[in-house]
Amino acid sequence: MDSFELNKIAGAVLGTLTLTLGLGIVSEILFTPHAPAKPGFDIVVNESPGAAEAPKAAAIPIEQLFATASVEKGANVAKKCAACHNFAEGAGAKVGPDLYGIVDRPVAGVAGFAYSAAMKAHGGNWTPQALNTFLTNPKADIPGTAMAFAGIAKETERADLIAYLNSLSHSPKPLPTAAAAPAAAPETKPN
Repeated sequence: MDSFELNKIAGAVLGTLTLTLGLGIVSEILFTPHAPAKPGFDIVVNESPGAAEAPKAAAIPIEQLFATASVEKGANVAKKCAACHNFAEGAGAKVGPDLYGIVDRPVAGVAGFAYSAAMKAHGGNWTPQALNTFLTNPKADIPGTAMAFAGIAKETERADLIAYLNSLSHSPKPLPTAAAAPAAAPETKPN
């Protein structure tokens, strides 16, 4: 192969590269991308006029749901929590603290776990009612908590989970039940 052949090959390669670079510059001029003023998309939700006025379903008191709560179903619900929490005694913390014996334990009460400042400041004990409120929406109950879980919307699932968490103890306490309806006042007959 002589030098003229090599020059033709080098010229073809350089010509192809120049053409490709030129097409890139021309297409950039023709199709200039504009950066959005605000990153992301605006999602507009149109509410129907009567939607805001519709009454919410009456919430069943959690104490009433404890009467029919299932520890077995609660163990299945607890699988949502298993990625971040341990349930076995002495298993130690994962991303979140160990949940063995959590019912009636002080909030932020596991020694050696790095709780968020909001959780430390909250105080109190993890009563079944407090757990119910927290598990409904952790971020709303304790603003600033590091727990990223969105919550459990279904009341029956929360009751089952709390029944399961209550069973994780050497001496589980009975869960509170709804107070009996007040007895009807005896009728008095006029004489």
